[in-house]
This record gives sequence, C-alpha cells and structure tokens, in this order.
Amino acid sequence: QVRLIESGGGSVQAGASLRLSCFVSGRTRSNYGVGWFRQPPGNERDREFVAAVTWNDDRSGYAEYLKGRFTASKDNAKNTVYLQMNSLKPEDTAVYRCASMASADFDDIRQTDLYDYWGQGTQVTVSS
Repeated sequence: QVRLIESGGGSVQAGASLRLSCFVSGRTRSNYGVGWFRQPPGNERDREFVAAVTWNDDRSGYAEYLKGRFTASKDNAKNTVYLQMNSLKPEDTAVYRCASMASADFDDIRQTDLYDYWGQGTQVTVSS
C-alpha cells in the first residue's frame, strides 16, 4: 500500500523559507506523481491545490497565485517530492498535505479526485 509522509513544517516569520518533503513508500508504476495541497486554519475541510509534479516525465503545475514563490521538485531515487516555499506570508499558514496522483490526466491536477492516497500533513505557521 502507498504511504506518504510529510516533513519540514514549522513556525517562521514572514519572508522566511521552508522546504517540505513528502516521502512515498510502496510506490508503483500506477502512481504518476505527487500533488501538494493545503488546508488553512478554520477551513480544514477544503484542500487548496498548491503544486504537483510527475515522477517520469518531469511535468509540474502550480496554483497561479503561488507561482514564483513555491517550487516543486522530486528525487526519484529517494521516492521523495519537495516543496520549496520562499517569501512566506501569514496567509500561507496551513496544514500542507501531499497526495499520490492516481491518473496521468495532468489537466486535472488541481482536483482532489485525481489523488488516491494522502499523507497526514505537516503544519506551517507564518507570523507577521
């Protein structure tokens, strides 16, 4: 079974950077990539798309409002996907979760239905 474990969250000041990691165990050829989502405080039911990256064809996608600040990357040998977050703002405060992409339909990367396995999340808190 696929398991995803996030790490790297923490409490930082506005303007700081953090790099989150998502380690994927049990990955198979049917796991096409990893997406990052976030759940803001007081809105835990919603999952906002952040970024996604595929394992084998190096495609990546981002939420438009995060482009230029957030970058997703991967290390296939380590089965790990990263999310580099720069110039953090208080509104970036959220639980960040990674999820395994169950389909190669990259046009749908922003839809939670595309993902079948989810990590528990890592908390990111940005203070002003």
